[in-house]
Amino acid sequence: MSDFAAMLKRQQILGDFGELALRSQNLDFILQEVCRLASEALGTERAKIMEILPAERQLLVTAGVGWDAGIVGELRLSMEEHSSETFAIKAGKPVITQDVSKEDRFDVPPFLRDAGVVALVNVPIFLPGGRAFGVLEVDDTSPRAFDENDVAFLRTYAVILGPVIDRLLVVRTLRLSEERFRLTVEAALDYAIFVTDALDRITDWLPGAEAVFGWTAEEAMGQPAALIFTPEDCENDVPEREAEIASREGVAPNVRWHLRKDGVRVFIEGSNTALRGVDGRIRGYLKIGQDVTARKAAEKREALLMREVDHRAKNALSVVNAALRLTRAPDLPSYVRAIEGRVDALVRAQTLLAADRWDGADLLTLLRGELTTFFDIEAGDEARVEAVGPVVRLPAGAAQPFGMAIHELATNAMKYGGLSTPGGRIAISWVKEGEPTEMLRLRWVESGGPPIEAPPEKHGFGTRVLDGTVRGQLRGTVSLVWNASGLVCEIAVPLTQRPEMVDAA
Repeated sequence: MSDFAAMLKRQQILGDFGELALRSQNLDFILQEVCRLASEALGTERAKIMEILPAERQLLVTAGVGWDAGIVGELRLSMEEHSSETFAIKAGKPVITQDVSKEDRFDVPPFLRDAGVVALVNVPIFLPGGRAFGVLEVDDTSPRAFDENDVAFLRTYAVILGPVIDRLLVVRTLRLSEERFRLTVEAALDYAIFVTDALDRITDWLPGAEAVFGWTAEEAMGQPAALIFTPEDCENDVPEREAEIASREGVAPNVRWHLRKDGVRVFIEGSNTALRGVDGRIRGYLKIGQDVTARKAAEKREALLMREVDHRAKNALSVVNAALRLTRAPDLPSYVRAIEGRVDALVRAQTLLAADRWDGADLLTLLRGELTTFFDIEAGDEARVEAVGPVVRLPAGAAQPFGMAIHELATNAMKYGGLSTPGGRIAISWVKEGEPTEMLRLRWVESGGPPIEAPPEKHGFGTRVLDGTVRGQLRGTVSLVWNASGLVCEIAVPLTQRPEMVDAA
């Protein structure tokens, strides 16, 4: 081929490459085509591009033609080695070797010798701004007198290639960023993310928005952002005011109750950010919000629980205070025992509630807990008490007052009634009845104790506590009948929690 024909062919190759570079957005494909066209233009079987990996201080064979498997995309050279490639990059100018066996400027990498490379020519590739990208090299397995025309072609090729690589690196980075963003927002199902246009109509509805609000993308697209606002907020122009604030200040908080497709309300903590074009005009709005409904419910339960704990603590302290003031005893040890017993009853109920996370207390468990403190288990005293009834769960607010009431009945039975004699017994039974408000009706019957000739003339502290807890705190009723055979006490209390105790668990 004449020199003129070779020049025309190379010009054609450069022109074809320019058109290809304008059409393609794939850097790997472009680099591979560069190697193919360079080897074709210089009439060799091998060509390669080695890319600089700055962090690793290495050169990677990132593209190439004519090489065995395991070279392209895998082989690396240390930048510290004195190869023709590192020599060209450091020198910043082309390198020609007509016979590598006579080369003394640098070392020939083993993979070139193994491939039978005898001659080579390479040029460094620089990106706009002068940053080195790597080196373009053409290799031949025969002695070859590469000349200035070969170098001029490769240099021209590298000059054209630099901006192309720079543009495609930006494209690649943008694509990777877009892909990371897409994967991130698609995985963030706890976050409702969507975009609206300048008129606040939905243009992009991401998976998180569908997961939080229930509408599919097909259903949401084109709808106003007010779609997710509550009716009262729409009536008060909240969506419009929020967009106005975002337009004026750049971002507007969006922390309020919203509406799902199924009508359920969800509490969202988020923001509405104005999106502006290069001309500063509003192009739309980016809305991001996290569904914190569960947290809000937990905070509400915690607040209610704290109020309920405070309420019960004050009640307990009031009972303790009354016990200290009204308890009468012949001596200090008896006084201490009476006080300790009543305080311990409160503690046992508190412990039972805490074990069930303040979700209420099982009636039978509460009864056993109070009564067993009066029994001598080894003597078989536990058999002297019979407790029969259905499963009943006392509301959290009723457990402590009910436990105190049972304690007072048991204390009285130990001192004067069915548990004060070896043959005495207590029979406890209960039922649930009534709609819509369930009532617990408990009957306490003592027998075998000392005969009762008449009801007591005075009501002691225990009777006043019993009456105060059942009537005052439990809002129930209590009746005491002193039969000759023993005390009969009937207690009726509602099992429905009082309004201030709802959601206290």
